[in-house]
Amino acid sequence: MREMRSLAALIAAVVLIHLALIQPNHPQATTWGAFAVFPLELPAILVALALAHGGWSRALRVALTATLGVMVAVKAADFAGNATLGRAVNPVLDGHLAVSGWRLLSGAVGTPLAFAAALSLAALLALVLVALWRATGRIAALAPPPVARRALVVLLVPTIVLAGLDAAREVRSFDPPGAAFTTRLGWDHLRDAARARADIATFRAETGHDATADLAPDAILPDLRGRDVLLVFIESYGRVALEHPLYAPTIRATLAELEPRLVAQGLAMRSGYLTAPIVGGQSWLAHASLLSGLRIDSEGRYRALTASPRRTLLHLAQTAGWRSVAVMPAITLGWAEAAWFGYDRVLAAHDLGYAGPRFNWVTMPDQFTLAAFERAELGLLPRAPVFAEIALISSHAPWTPIPPLLPWENLGDGRVFETHARAGPAPDDLWRDPDLVREQFRQALDYSLRAIGGFAQRRAGDPPLMIVLGDHPPAPFVSLGAGGRDVPIHAIGPPALVARFADWGWTEGLVPGPDVGAREMAAFRDLFLTSFGSGARARCAALAGVGALPAPFGC
Repeated sequence: MREMRSLAALIAAVVLIHLALIQPNHPQATTWGAFAVFPLELPAILVALALAHGGWSRALRVALTATLGVMVAVKAADFAGNATLGRAVNPVLDGHLAVSGWRLLSGAVGTPLAFAAALSLAALLALVLVALWRATGRIAALAPPPVARRALVVLLVPTIVLAGLDAAREVRSFDPPGAAFTTRLGWDHLRDAARARADIATFRAETGHDATADLAPDAILPDLRGRDVLLVFIESYGRVALEHPLYAPTIRATLAELEPRLVAQGLAMRSGYLTAPIVGGQSWLAHASLLSGLRIDSEGRYRALTASPRRTLLHLAQTAGWRSVAVMPAITLGWAEAAWFGYDRVLAAHDLGYAGPRFNWVTMPDQFTLAAFERAELGLLPRAPVFAEIALISSHAPWTPIPPLLPWENLGDGRVFETHARAGPAPDDLWRDPDLVREQFRQALDYSLRAIGGFAQRRAGDPPLMIVLGDHPPAPFVSLGAGGRDVPIHAIGPPALVARFADWGWTEGLVPGPDVGAREMAAFRDLFLTSFGSGARARCAALAGVGALPAPFGC
């Protein structure tokens, strides 16, 4: 019986190490086929543990337990990153995601549940480390006879070499019966960390080259002089909303319904696509890309950008006489970078006058955000023209509850939303059902678009030029692979101004045509400066050094 228990413990130890090595780091890899993959590191680990003795044995166990424990955590982080952001994590760039994740989770389910979840994760990792330590000890306790030891010594080098060659992707003459996935993944992360550091160093130099730095105030957007300009970001509004059958019927119908209402108010519309630098989250990177004219796809680039002399579209508008405003209902803490962006005023969550209840993570409904901005800025008389960046968040996870559209004159200080904030499923119930999550996302996005449509109708008497766009597509488990990184973008406003976007290849109306190509989000700033500049000289000067330009600009 004792021998049976000892054999069972040995088998369990081997299985545990095997599972740690084949643990997937991507949702698409969580199939039964994953169990059929043989980890090439396993023989090397077992042989090394069986051969080591004394102090060497303990040192090897410490190293293996720590390494495997770290890789278990890395794979779990990659899994979460691939599920929500469409990419693996980068240790150099993504440390801040832990804080962002905590804020999202605590805002959605409350601090006690979020704290319990964090403790559970920490306890689970500690349990894994203890289990790995005991598993390596059980294998190291083997005492193979001299003949077996000599055979193991002969096996050790080839097992290490085979795993190393596969991890380095240098085995080409034959296909080994397995994969050194964990070793390869660790190497990839080390390589990506080094590349990230090099990329940031190169990017810092790039931020210093800006063709718009010397533009005179009268050369900045002269064709928009005196006109309010609103850049309205819709959270998680991706191309998927117009293409996937789960969402497209609703969203296309809503856009089609809004079009004649806006036309009746004398407004014109054109629509196209931009390609966002990110997926699933980190909206500030998309905002920074659009405003700076540079691709900001990591926190490292963002920090380098906000430490640079680069001028954003808000800076330029401010120089040319616009009052620059940021409307940020998601900002509930200090925002150190706000001054760098060039805002005359920041309307954060506590500045918008909302006295109603939170909608879980969402601080206030989009309709209220737009109404509060209208009161705070557009209602001032006399006033300078406003150039505003508005970040709407009702379509942000957890997508419950979803507010209704109310009569604009009844919004008051937001307490009218009291009963609506308690409707719908609780986040912890909702997120147990992926299909229900997608259904709530559809409804939330539809609400945001209807709120914007209603706001555009309200302002039609003295219409601003509204640029309405998604910040990034939703998480991959919501988009289900449709739409890529593209986001819809709509111009709504006076016909003569909206007509300029025909040169961008955008189609009339609120639904982009099937043949509309997508431009990088970072291209927007300089294209916008060009389209609304006076004369070819000013237009081309604004775009010097950006690369190939569209033929209609004649540069």
